[in-house]
This record gives sequence, C-alpha cells and structure tokens, in this order.
Amino acid sequence: MTDTPAHLDLAQPDDDHSVSEWETAAAGVLRKARRLSDEDADSAVWDKLTRTTLDGIAVTPLGVPADLEGRSTAGRPTRVGAWDIRSHVVDPDAGRANESALLDLDGGVTSLWVRSDADTDLATTLDRVLLDLAPVVLDAPTAPLQAARSLLALLADKGVEPHPATNLGVDPIGAVHRGLREGPGWQDDLVAVAGLAEELGVLGVVVDATAAHDLGASDAQELGYAIAVGAAYLRVLADAGMSVAAAAKLVEFRFAATDEQFPTIAKLRAARRLWARVLELSGAEGVPMRIHAVTSRPMLSKYDPYVNMLRGTVAAFAAGVGGADAVTVLPFDSANGRPEAFGRRIARNVNHLLIDESHVAKVADPAGGAYAVERLTDDLAVAGWAELGEIEESGFDTFRGRVAAIVERREAEIAARKRPITGLTEFPNLEESLLERAPDPAGGDVRRYGASFEELRDAPPAQHVFLATLGTVAQHTARATFASNLFAAGGVAVDVAGPTATPAELAEAYTGQPVVCLAGSDPAYQEWGAEAAAALREAGARRLIVAGRPVGPLADLVDDSCAVGVDALAFLHRTREALA
Repeated sequence: MTDTPAHLDLAQPDDDHSVSEWETAAAGVLRKARRLSDEDADSAVWDKLTRTTLDGIAVTPLGVPADLEGRSTAGRPTRVGAWDIRSHVVDPDAGRANESALLDLDGGVTSLWVRSDADTDLATTLDRVLLDLAPVVLDAPTAPLQAARSLLALLADKGVEPHPATNLGVDPIGAVHRGLREGPGWQDDLVAVAGLAEELGVLGVVVDATAAHDLGASDAQELGYAIAVGAAYLRVLADAGMSVAAAAKLVEFRFAATDEQFPTIAKLRAARRLWARVLELSGAEGVPMRIHAVTSRPMLSKYDPYVNMLRGTVAAFAAGVGGADAVTVLPFDSANGRPEAFGRRIARNVNHLLIDESHVAKVADPAGGAYAVERLTDDLAVAGWAELGEIEESGFDTFRGRVAAIVERREAEIAARKRPITGLTEFPNLEESLLERAPDPAGGDVRRYGASFEELRDAPPAQHVFLATLGTVAQHTARATFASNLFAAGGVAVDVAGPTATPAELAEAYTGQPVVCLAGSDPAYQEWGAEAAAALREAGARRLIVAGRPVGPLADLVDDSCAVGVDALAFLHRTREALA
C-alpha cells in the first residue's frame, strides 16, 4: 500500500486548532461587526453566539469534546434509507380530496394522512388508491371507531390486504386537547380501535404531539406531552389485556418539525431515547419508535408566504436528519387557506429534493457524534423527562399553564424581534397582494407565531409616517432603512424626505403627516436634530419619533424613539394610535 499523497490527506497535524484559536478568529469577525469591543475578551464570543431556547437550553456555536462529559448519547435514529413521503389530505368534499390524493401519489408521495369525520365518504376519498401499496393513516378525532370500520369495510370490498404501515389513527387525548371531543370515555375508543388494528396486522394508535405544539408548547413540553400520552395509552391497553410490547407495536408518534434546525434534530433523537426508557421500565424493550414529522403550522406566515417554502425545506431536512420515518411538508400556502395544487406540488418535491438530489437519507444518523447535537439531544431528553414527571404528577391540568408561560415568553421575543420572522417582522413587503384561498379545514385552532403582526398588517392605517431623513443618503440610509422596515412590519407606509441639509429643507419636504420620524446619524442629531424637530413641529407634526437613541437637546423634543431591541409591537401600536 502506498502512502496517501500529502495534498489528499484531510487530517494533517497542521490542521489541528485549539478552542482559543477559534475564539480569537470569531472575536475578530464580531469586532468588525461591532458586536464586540476591543476591550472585550475573545472568550466573550460564547455569550454572543450562544442561543438559548425557550426551555432555557443553550445551543452553542461550536461543539467540543467536553460537551459529552457526563452525558448519554442514546436515542440514535433507526430508519434505514429514504423516509416515507406523506401528504395531508383534508377536504370535506370527498371528490376533491380524492383528486388531491391521486395527484400526490402520482407525484411521488408514498403514504396518505387522511382526515375522516363521521360524515366523511372514505370510499370516494380513497377511490383508485392502491391500499396494499400506499399506507393510509387516519385522522378521525370525532369518530375514530367509525372511521376505522369504514376503512376496514373498504379493504374488504376491494379484497386487498392493507399495507402494514397503515394506521387506524386513534388519538383521543389529542382530540381532547384540540377541543374536538369531551374528555370522558376516550378509553373505550382506544381499546376498540387498537383491537381492530391488532387483528388486521396494522398500526392503530397515533400520539400526535403537534396538539401540544399547536398550543405553543416548547420542544421539551412537546416531548413530555408525547411520552405522557404514549404511556397513558399503554396503561389503558395493558389493562384491557394486551401486552405492553404488543401495544407499543401499534403506536406511531407525530412531532412538529420547525425551521430551528438543530433543536428539531435533537428533539426527534431525544424522543427515541425517552420512549426507549419508558418501554425498558415497562418490560417491553426492543420495540422501535416510529416517528412521523410534520412541518410546523404555527411557524408559517400568511404574509410573504413564499418564505414558507424555505421554512418547510429546513424543517424537512431537520426531520430527515433526526431520523423521522415519515415526513409531511405542509404546503407553503397553508396559512392562507386550503392549499392549491402548486403548493402541494412544492411540498412533496421538497422531500424528493432532499432524498434524491441531496442524498440526505443515505446516512442513517448524519448528526450522530456531533458534539453540539449530542449535547443538545441530552439536554432536551432531560428537560422532556422532567416535563413528563410534571404531567405524571399533576395530570394535564397544569400543562396548559406551563405552555401559556412559554407562549408569553415567545410572544415577547417576537415583539422585540429577537425571534425574527422573515417577510413579516423583518423585511416586510407592503406592496404584496395576499394569496386568496378557500378556508382550510385543516387549519384548526392554531395561532401562528406572527399572528400579532399579521393582525396589524390586516388593517393598515390610511395615514403614512413622514420619514424626515437628515443629511445625504449615505448618512441617513442605515437608520432610514431600519425605521422603514419597522413601520412596514406594522402595516405602516412611509413618505421619505430624501437628502436634506438644513431644517428648512426638511420642513419644505414635509407634507403634513401627523407622525414624523427623524432618521439620521448621531452627529447629525447633535448638530441640527433639535432645530429640525422644532421646524417640523412648527410645520404641523403632532408626534415626533427618532430612529435610534435620541442624543443631545433632541432627546427633550421627541415623543418616542425606536432602536434595536425596542418592543416593536408596542411601538407600532403607539404609532398607529397617533396616526388614527
């Protein structure tokens, strides 16, 4: 064997670098971006670049071997090869639902997630669907036993054996949390449907943790909810005479995949670890966890909805890397109503791109061994187990209260734009026309993360803000752009003065808007900001705002200010009230 040529050796000693070297290099970049000062230590990059999740878990910018000290790396994905591409079929019109299902299957979808209620014509919905080749997962929150029997009757009529991944889909606790059924009596439906599934040799139960996610739950809360519901189902089925192992083989879990890539990967890996521990304690080891990941509905935005394609792609990538057995990408126009054919086509093709072109499914556990991911997996597993303990101790009564606290924290971060939503809270386009869609029966009671800003955009004020730009374009463009984007996030348009050199020029450009925002550099504010404010006030401005921090005499002459970190939602409400 000959030695590897030096230019092909990818692990030469010269390539070894220390953490301190990385700190120095990263600190240099942050100082150029003015995120660190010359006086700050290089090690301050950790605080600047580490992000904290809503569960208080740190997502570090760099993984190091020390991250694994005292941690478990259990919970690795078990899927081999490509994941199941699953489309969501929800339409009260059975003929239209069938058309969507057949189009999706022709487009490469490999299974169907079908909503079925008491009056659903399942035979029409699944007409010409090859049920022995395409698994069907039922979602029948109001009539699970009736839907299961309808599917069994359809199979009998066709004279075919169902695909073994078919799932009768009973999830009564999820239906209760979505407000779709009353609490008492759910055990009977669970036992009856699970019995039918066991007899037929298919799956029968879905633990749909998106019921918690759609309420606003954090990742750890979603994990705790899922494992608590799964354990509750095992207890009921065991009490009905089924072995724990047999019951576990009937269960499929459904989790939300978001555009927060690493937490999503870690969440799915942590879920496997937690469920394996439950089965170990129950004497039913060795039953693999089956996971269906669906891209998050709350993360979507109805404004600039094409950005949802990117969110869905990142979420689907994370789901695949995290080892999901089946992945549903919700169409990008789901937030606007019932998705149309183009949205459904893009949704299924995202999966094909990741599997066939990007080869994401070629490796069983792409994130395995990555220090940062392994640490995050362990942290989430510990937090999820703690949430499970809370639910086991107090039931689901206090769960909603804990979720409400997370929702409040998330809302505050979105309001301050610490959690930016591209196209809505950042870089909005006031000129766009909303996509018009029919009402979506799959939408349910889901409050999107950007709902507060969407409500402002839904009712734009008639009046504009006058953007009083001080100095040349080069001098005022940074703050003018910041202010324009901030106002646009609340549906407020601006009229721009353009380059100005004196208070008189500003006053001449002013066209009578009640609210005026000064935008310039700090030197301009110091030099003639006070005079500009006085001139605009004399010309008729009723409310004066300054972009950035007001300095010098200007500070006493303005009514409000906006800078990085401002509570954008509160600021926009104040501004709109003044415009009204």
